[in-house]
Amino acid sequence: MKQHRLGILVGGGPAPGINSVIGAATIRARLEGLDVIGIRDGFEWLMEGDIDHVTPLTIGAVSRIHFRGGSHLGISRANPTSSPARLERTLSALLRLDISQLITIGGDDTAFSAMCLARESGGSLRVVHVPKTIDNDLDLPAHVDTFGFQSARHYGAEIVKNLMVDAKTTSRWYFVIAMGRKAGHLALGIGKAAGATITLVAEEFTTPIRLHHVVDTLVASIIKRLSEGRRDGVAVIAEGLVLDIAPEDLAGLHEVEHDDHGHLRIAEVNLGEILKAQVQARLGAFGLRTTIAAKNIGYELRCADPIPFDMEYTRDLGYCAAKYLLAGGNSAMVSLEGGHFVPVPFEQMLDPHTGRTKIRLVDVASTRYAIARRYMLRLRRDDFEDPQTMARLAETANRSIAEFTREFGYLVADEPAHLVFDAAGEQARL
Repeated sequence: MKQHRLGILVGGGPAPGINSVIGAATIRARLEGLDVIGIRDGFEWLMEGDIDHVTPLTIGAVSRIHFRGGSHLGISRANPTSSPARLERTLSALLRLDISQLITIGGDDTAFSAMCLARESGGSLRVVHVPKTIDNDLDLPAHVDTFGFQSARHYGAEIVKNLMVDAKTTSRWYFVIAMGRKAGHLALGIGKAAGATITLVAEEFTTPIRLHHVVDTLVASIIKRLSEGRRDGVAVIAEGLVLDIAPEDLAGLHEVEHDDHGHLRIAEVNLGEILKAQVQARLGAFGLRTTIAAKNIGYELRCADPIPFDMEYTRDLGYCAAKYLLAGGNSAMVSLEGGHFVPVPFEQMLDPHTGRTKIRLVDVASTRYAIARRYMLRLRRDDFEDPQTMARLAETANRSIAEFTREFGYLVADEPAHLVFDAAGEQARL
């Protein structure tokens, strides 16, 4: 009888640190004498019953892959839960490979597939999931990042920093669309770290989001910047905004392709160009013109080499995943909290309303967001309370103060009221 094996696969999109997980998990398992099989291209082949796209993993083969981005095993968004037959074929293929223990590396969709596999197996396959996504949107404790997020933010902030210099040099604006299908963590992290002029995330708006609300927020930021004598700026915008914009506001949205998990292929909606055209038209109504360049960033970040934080973090995650399985663990996501391994049972990850994995959104009531918002150059409630500021804004927009207030006053109606503190650290006011 063949010895049972550990299988490792990667699903979803790339993120810096994947190879560190693969390497650390392989080394830990091999030191215990357990054979390790790398499954190529996520669930793509398994769910069709194909067991040929696999490769043995050895310590020698993986001992230095943690320095590099990408995935040593490839990756795919193939969804084995799209039909009962595919899920059954996936489980059967794994068992035919003599795999009794499986590590899945991925985001919320891969986590859901891992849960379904563990449940379908009835105990014949033990599964643990390692949370990977530059979107940082898996339902971990607020202080625990998904791996890859910090590296993606690091490289994203470098790109935005350079664009800020270019914007000032050439007197233009950049609309930078940052990855983040459901949550704005990456956009906010990049914008805040780089000191972008303004950052917009879907979480700050009431849904459905009206396109004119987003456009007016950007236009008001440009006008405010102009009133202070600057013609340049960089707006970082979370791509996930497009999912919450009222469909009737985005012509042709229904024609955009969807992936195997039923998600809109956001990359097919050129949000940057849509906003550029709308903002320029809106500015034209005020007799204003500005040069705007739209740029998407995300694919440049996903396969970057991990920064040391993610290299260490992901090696720890890979070690803990293998160790947990070797000790008989099952049906959990691997988490490190305060330097300690914490398994998160799969059942705790499910949203009872959707039946899918829970999503962690940006907490717009947090101090972290309040600070980010305070440093942005955007219309604020106190702007409308200051006569001198209002006079400058209205003059820049070629409007009277009353007209400017009618045009843009609604933007601050739902401005979050964040706590401020007095000298003793007590809450002073809302």
